[in-house]
Amino acid sequence: MKEKSGNITAKLPAAVALLIIVALWELACVTGAIPSYMLPSPVSVIKAFITDFPNLCYHASISLQEAAYGLLIGVALAFCMAGLMDRFSILNRAFSPIMIITQTIPTIAIAPVLVLWMGFGMAPKITLVVITTFFPITVGLLEGYQSIDADYMNLMRSMNATRMQIFRHVKFPAALPYFFSGLRISASYAVVGAVISEWLGGFEGLGVYMTRVRKAYAFDKMFAVIFLIVVISLLLMWLVNVLKNVTMPWAKVQRGA
Repeated sequence: MKEKSGNITAKLPAAVALLIIVALWELACVTGAIPSYMLPSPVSVIKAFITDFPNLCYHASISLQEAAYGLLIGVALAFCMAGLMDRFSILNRAFSPIMIITQTIPTIAIAPVLVLWMGFGMAPKITLVVITTFFPITVGLLEGYQSIDADYMNLMRSMNATRMQIFRHVKFPAALPYFFSGLRISASYAVVGAVISEWLGGFEGLGVYMTRVRKAYAFDKMFAVIFLIVVISLLLMWLVNVLKNVTMPWAKVQRGA
C-alpha cells in the first residue's frame, strides 16, 4: 500500500501540470485568443477521435505492423553487431564512427531515398524503423558488455569457463538493464519512424492518414492522430517495462532492498 501510495504521489504533479495545460489550451480556444483554424480545442479533438476511431484503428494497425517488424529486425541486428563489436575490438573501432555518422542524418532525409529504392509498400517503412531503432539498442548492449568488472571476468577464467559461459552468466545479465533502456527509447522511435516514412509515400498507415486530413484542413483529426501516436508510444514503453520486470525479477528485489 505504501509503495502504491508513493507511486501515485510521485505522478500527481505531472498529472496536475497536464490538466492545467489542457485547461489553458481549451480556454484559449473558447475565448478566441487562438483561431480554431490554427489550433483546434481539446473538446473538438476528442470528438474527432471518437467519431473517426474505427478509421484510426485501421491505419494504426498498419503502422504498428511496420513498427513491430522494424523493431524486431533492429533488435536482432543490434544483438549480432554488439556481440561482434565486443568480441573483436577492430570491428568496434571500425564501425563505431560509422554508426554515429548514420545517426546525424535526419530521418526525414533518408525516407525519400528508401521510397525511391523500394517503392511505396511496407519495405521502406520497415527499413527506416530498423535504421532508427538499431543504434540505441546496439550502443546500450555494447556499453553493458563493457561494463563488467574485471574481477568477475578473471574469476570466470580461473574456473576454466568458456567464452559462451562467460557471456551467458556474466555479460548478458549485466547488459540487460542497458538493453531495456535502449529498447524503451527504440520502441517510441519505431512508431515515429513508421509515421514519418508514411508521410512521403504509401497507401495506408497513420502517416498517410495525417497527410490526407492535413490537405483537407481537418486539423482536429490531425491532432487526434497525434494523440493516438502518443498513446501508442506510451503503451509500448509500458510493455517494455513489463517485459523488463518479467525478464529481470532480481532488479525489483534489489530496488525493494
